[in-house]
Amino acid sequence: MAPRPPLPPFDREAALKKVRAAEDAWNTCDPEHVALAYTEDSVWRNRDTFLTGRAEITAFLRDKWARERDYALRKELWAYQDDRIAVRFQYECRDADGQWWRSYGNELWEFTGEGLMRRREASINDVRISAAERRIFGPRPDAESGALIPVW
Repeated sequence: MAPRPPLPPFDREAALKKVRAAEDAWNTCDPEHVALAYTEDSVWRNRDTFLTGRAEITAFLRDKWARERDYALRKELWAYQDDRIAVRFQYECRDADGQWWRSYGNELWEFTGEGLMRRREASINDVRISAAERRIFGPRPDAESGALIPVW
């Protein structure tokens, strides 16, 4: 597979680009596209779900976005070193009954030299919100680039 820049070791600029690329990709809600950022044997922990391999990741994402409607995500760089990046994130979506949710989380990422993610660990908590409490509407506009995510 072709390299997916930016490549490790990461400096601040490269880490910020990697985080924004991930945010943009996840906001497409396209499981096949998103899964290409991971190695064929990538290992994930997502909440209480453990996955291995791009095929499992793709299936997981397909199910996720079938349930989580009007999904919109923001990621923020937390830390980076060598081939690792830590992010915090929030996303909002609604369920099949129309209830809105905001999910708060942290992710730890580890990359290969080719820039593919070989490990992802995500801890996520969900909070029920009203439609009036929403603050994330679609992909991040360029004018919001670099804006910090509010804690609550």
